[in-house]
Amino acid sequence: MKLQNRIALLSALREYLVDNGEELQAIKHSASLYNGWFTIEFIDTAIKNITEQFLSVEKLQPWANHYFLDDSIHPKNVGIVMAGNIPLVGFHDFLCVFISGHKQTIKLSSKDDVLMKHLIEKMVSWDGAVKDLVVLAPFLKGCDAYIATGSNNSARYFDYYFSKYPSIIRKNRTSVAILRGDESMETLEKLSDDIHIFFGLGCRNVTKIFVPEGYDFVPLLQSFHRYKYFADHHKYRNNYDYNLSVQIMNNRFYMTNETTLLVESDAIFSPISQLNYGFYKDAVPVTDALKQNEEVQCIAGIDIPFGEVQSPGLFDYADGVDTIQFLLTL
Repeated sequence: MKLQNRIALLSALREYLVDNGEELQAIKHSASLYNGWFTIEFIDTAIKNITEQFLSVEKLQPWANHYFLDDSIHPKNVGIVMAGNIPLVGFHDFLCVFISGHKQTIKLSSKDDVLMKHLIEKMVSWDGAVKDLVVLAPFLKGCDAYIATGSNNSARYFDYYFSKYPSIIRKNRTSVAILRGDESMETLEKLSDDIHIFFGLGCRNVTKIFVPEGYDFVPLLQSFHRYKYFADHHKYRNNYDYNLSVQIMNNRFYMTNETTLLVESDAIFSPISQLNYGFYKDAVPVTDALKQNEEVQCIAGIDIPFGEVQSPGLFDYADGVDTIQFLLTL
């Protein structure tokens, strides 16, 4: 399939997602029933980012031109192990392989095997050639290269099975934010989005903030109120109740708006419903240390403006590894 045909298909996919017809609405409903964390609201958030940041011809063509993509590539079969922590989290990997001209064999996550499968089936219905380029499989064998995303534990297995092949293996990562202390309520609400979108389950979600000594947490807690409806989501509520109980039983100081816990901790990872925080005297050494931390995906307020953490663009590669460049070396 020619590059321009692939771009045209992706543009058609964008139109399908934007139209949000009855068929797509039914699929989104099925996905939300299958995985309770995939609410319609957050499925729509993921789709909105894909249509606005990934699939417009105005973005796809310069992206392809940047790497001098053409029709001369000798296609390899790339195996992709997709994560399932947030809706369509593996779409960017699919997109990279598809635009490059390689073939791909995808192992979907059991947590997110409704949405991605549907989008691929739609593309096949528009052009049968896609069936030869994109294959869904329960196991990955005989691939020429691999892209695998998972936990630190699963990464050890990926290393064992895929180490003799060209591969990108991703482990647990999370994101943090550094506040100056003079942020407006509008800015804090944007940070609240970075924390709460997808219930905080994404590697780009902020799970720890660094604040100056003497910081007033009241405005921050007030900015969380727009997500107080999380208390009605049974999965989230179960996590909140459990983590609140842990703080009480351990006689630890905490703050809460009755939906999100604020807990002082050295850890950058925090459990669902909890946001960790730490104090600083000088933000410079804190920032430098975070930039060297391989577990940090991005730093809101430094690398990325507040409110844009969950809106990555085509060039925002996970873990800072250029997926297209990797594919071009195969």
